[in-house]
Amino acid sequence: MLKELFIENLAVIEKTSISFTENFNVFSGETGAGKSILIGAINAILGGRVNRELIRTGASKASVTALFDFLPEKTINKLSELGFEANDELMIQREFSVDGKGVVRIDGKPSTVSVLKEIASDLIDIHGQHDTRILVDNNNQRELLDGFADLHEDLVAFGEMFRKFSKLSRKIKQLEEENSEKDDRIFALRKQIDEVERLKLKKGDEAFISEQLNKARNFEDVFSSLTAAHSALCGNDNSDSSTTDMISEAMNALKKITGYVPECSVLSSRLSDLLIEVQDIGSEISLLIPESDSEQLLPVLEEKMSEILRLKRKYSSELDDIIDMCEEWKSELKDLSNVDNTLGELNEEKKALGESVKNAALKLSEKRKKGAAVLCEEIMKQLRFLDMPDIRMAFSIEQGKVTVNGIDTVEILISVNRGEDLKPLSKVASGGELSRIMLAIKNVLADIDDTPTMIFDEIDTGISGRAAQKTGYKLAEISKKRQVICVTHLAQIAALSDNHLLIEKKTDDSRTYTTVHNLSEDEKISEIARIISGDNSDSASLMNARELINKKNSITAEDLQ
Repeated sequence: MLKELFIENLAVIEKTSISFTENFNVFSGETGAGKSILIGAINAILGGRVNRELIRTGASKASVTALFDFLPEKTINKLSELGFEANDELMIQREFSVDGKGVVRIDGKPSTVSVLKEIASDLIDIHGQHDTRILVDNNNQRELLDGFADLHEDLVAFGEMFRKFSKLSRKIKQLEEENSEKDDRIFALRKQIDEVERLKLKKGDEAFISEQLNKARNFEDVFSSLTAAHSALCGNDNSDSSTTDMISEAMNALKKITGYVPECSVLSSRLSDLLIEVQDIGSEISLLIPESDSEQLLPVLEEKMSEILRLKRKYSSELDDIIDMCEEWKSELKDLSNVDNTLGELNEEKKALGESVKNAALKLSEKRKKGAAVLCEEIMKQLRFLDMPDIRMAFSIEQGKVTVNGIDTVEILISVNRGEDLKPLSKVASGGELSRIMLAIKNVLADIDDTPTMIFDEIDTGISGRAAQKTGYKLAEISKKRQVICVTHLAQIAALSDNHLLIEKKTDDSRTYTTVHNLSEDEKISEIARIISGDNSDSASLMNARELINKKNSITAEDLQ
């Protein structure tokens, strides 16, 4: 839950630190005191967009810091996955400066807004006046029903099946389009494959042919030099002696006198090693001497190199890559040759998969209908308590085109007055009714939604009197299951809080300041009296305020029915 919030240089707030309790927290204050700034600050902590125009005049930057404790297990796991030390507390800081630059820190470590959104999404659920407009969207109504009916796993499985079906459909369509131009493509592929394969090339051939070509172009120099070197070392039919002969002669001469000159034994041994090396070099040189007809290969090599260069220019690729491309062409040619058989097999697979998708969509629809009946009854029960006694509600679930979310079009139908027909929620409910409907939904979903903190920004819009009293009861009821933070202008709601925070705007000779502080019991009475009559010194208002606060301690189970 949200334990503390520290704000600095945000709009009219110069510096303030706010402490929250774990149950029902209420903000109140005069219109324009800065309640919306607090909600904006919390949105910033959740990764929302921040307008630099909100930076307090004269300041170079603003910051918002939030401390959370009693983190849900999924948040701890997510922190660990993202490389942060996961424990029972989490500090998030958001800074933004007048030059548009921003800084995000999670437990003191620099991070990004996208990571912040991923982590904070499970910490706080904010409901404001804007959310009542979101409620009238049919997709949101379907998601609401799916969440209540616990269809997450069903939707994941169905989504995978539907995407597989869609992918298969696209593949069939692509093959059918390709099939219409199949003959032209087959002709082109065969021509390209023949163009490469007739040269009988393999990877590395370009370098080898280039080397052979260089030797062929310089045949005379290569042949004469290698022959001369070999002759000098090993001799030939026209020479009287060679290097090997002279080394052998010297070695034998030294051997004869080793009995008189012992040092000659070592020298003779060294000459023996040298003789082996020279003979080895001679053998390698002989292997390098080109055949006499090598020169005749020059035109053949030049033609082959010319073909290689032409292929490289044509396909704008290196030879090794062209050889790989040729293999891909052969694979494509094989597929095209079998495309008729493949299309038949894929269409059979599509038919079977389509039946599975349809059956799964119908099962999903049945679960929605069952869940809808229970959800409507639970919401109506809550709304009857919230002074909407004639409420009737139903989910219109119509089958249509299959999508990734199933086969259903979902819409909430509602009647708020006796004798009126059920009509779409978007066309019937007023602002105050939408607020109560949203509150009823939040209360029904409280047991299945494990978000630790719920924030209601002026949930009381358009309601008063007894409806306001009961709205306060419901907020207090939710706060028994999770932390509730509520911005309100109604005394009936503020009186039921466990922690009342007052937002005040003050001015001095040059500046305007907004402060936030936790009220004592007497201060709370005074503030609620102000909300009631506009005068916190009026005795009747003060008495009424005390009665409202005392009512909190005497709420019975019957009051919540």
